[in-house]
Amino acid sequence: MRFVLAWLACTGMAWSAEPLPIFDAHIHYSQEAWERMPPKEAIALLRKAGIKRALVSSTNDDGNQKLHAEAPDLILPSLRTYRTRADIGTWFKDEAVATYMRERLKKYRYAAIGEFHVYGADADAPVARQVVQWAKQYKLILHAHTDVDGVERIFRQDPEARVLWAHSGFERPEKVREMLRRHKNLWCDLAFRNDHASVGNTGGKLDPDWRAAFVEFPDRFMVGTDTYTAERWHYVVEHANWSRGWMADLPRELAEKLAYRNGDALFGGVMKP
Repeated sequence: MRFVLAWLACTGMAWSAEPLPIFDAHIHYSQEAWERMPPKEAIALLRKAGIKRALVSSTNDDGNQKLHAEAPDLILPSLRTYRTRADIGTWFKDEAVATYMRERLKKYRYAAIGEFHVYGADADAPVARQVVQWAKQYKLILHAHTDVDGVERIFRQDPEARVLWAHSGFERPEKVREMLRRHKNLWCDLAFRNDHASVGNTGGKLDPDWRAAFVEFPDRFMVGTDTYTAERWHYVVEHANWSRGWMADLPRELAEKLAYRNGDALFGGVMKP
């Protein structure tokens, strides 16, 4: 925390206001996490980090329901396409997964479907195509861990789909900007990336290419922790503070958009009566 405060002071952007609230667009609460960190503890940790809302998915979906029941004001559940981790590489062609998802969609309410992993031509596999149709039917966002080809295939299936591109596709900012120009309904999370603000290489300043992306598309980026293992939950507070640190190198209005306003705008109308 001392490092973050020093960083803010050096940038000349140490805002006097309260720390930025965070909309975390990439949280997982899978079985190994809920066994080690019960829902009450997990929610307390999110609140300690100053996270106002979190898009959460779990393997299996029971973790989602546990966390949402504990704090419906904070948790936005997203339905993963996995019953177990073994489904990651096969879910898009597994009718048993389709049956599982169909049952969950009938029983519970969700903000999104994902995060799901699919690449290239697999995005056109039968169950993957069904997922896109479910998102349309239930008015859900698709949280897709995919490549450029996968994004293009999703939008060919439904040009009006709303896609949150996990990790910004692990693409360079130039390619991300190209994709955002092509697709008005594409948003990007910055989870599990540090190339936009690598302290070791930039002295705490934003990478200029990423800064240009944020300036060109101020309404299309969100931050995320990506607690893909139980251990990553212990970095939730640290990651939130780190995010506030590099966002302090942006004008306050733009920082607020990346921190929480974009998430509020995209997900603000979901799961309401």
